[in-house]
Amino acid sequence: MNDEEFDKYRESGRIAAAILQEGASRITVGASYLDLVESVEARIEEEGAILAFPLNVSLNEDAAHDTASAEDPRIFQRGDVVKLDLGVHVDGYIADTATTVDLGTNSLLLQASEAALESAIAKVRPGATAGDLGAAVQQEIEKRGYRPIANLTGHGLGQFLLHRSPTIPNISNMGGPVLSEGMVFAIEPFATTGSGHVGEKVRREIYSQVSDKPVRIPAARTIMKKIEDRRGLPFSRRWLRDRKLDLALPSLVRSGILRPYPVLGDIPGSLVSQHEHTIIVTEDGCIVTTRG
Repeated sequence: MNDEEFDKYRESGRIAAAILQEGASRITVGASYLDLVESVEARIEEEGAILAFPLNVSLNEDAAHDTASAEDPRIFQRGDVVKLDLGVHVDGYIADTATTVDLGTNSLLLQASEAALESAIAKVRPGATAGDLGAAVQQEIEKRGYRPIANLTGHGLGQFLLHRSPTIPNISNMGGPVLSEGMVFAIEPFATTGSGHVGEKVRREIYSQVSDKPVRIPAARTIMKKIEDRRGLPFSRRWLRDRKLDLALPSLVRSGILRPYPVLGDIPGSLVSQHEHTIIVTEDGCIVTTRG
């Protein structure tokens, strides 16, 4: 990693950390889900950065991949556990960070995922393994009486790459990739009162381009033109702002051109918390780019 790349990772992390805190402060009982998402996404652009993915706001048993629809009527309710997952990039160099806001009496659940994140960060150094980090996450969450979500993981980051090696597990996993200086990745523990596994739901608001096959339908061509500057990074259905374009999305999915990201949730009635930071491995440890 050269100095210019390092500086861009640090800058995207600085912006992400500041705006995540701003967004979390806006989550109150009665606040609009859509207003929150649009205001936070606009703030990223105001800071001169670009969204790496649509702002994820996932409630209660839902762990990931939810965002507001174009006319989303939802408001935050007393008792909600709200995950806010934010991605920013500067010239493709990504910062990915998340926090959880408790609108009820679930502070111990939040402490579990936050402590797991800090414990894993403390293990990061060249020569450590991804499995070492997963073991730290699992230990911190389970000793507090909760379960880590086993089928969600942290992930490597690269220029315009949101998911690459190494995969950082949230459970003990002997061995795994060995960490080395210059690696960039996100650690993101999830703690749950539920089963410890998530499944796909019907709701789909987020998509990404995975193929550049030609398309014939005019509305589909318009979508592809609108998202070409995403460079494969995810986008929101809400951003299309056109019913005709919205109706063309399924054909692009069936053609294998777009990939949908269904909302991922644990069992109904459970609660999930999440905390996440982006890490750069250094010679003697790590730098957390998204620590405010």
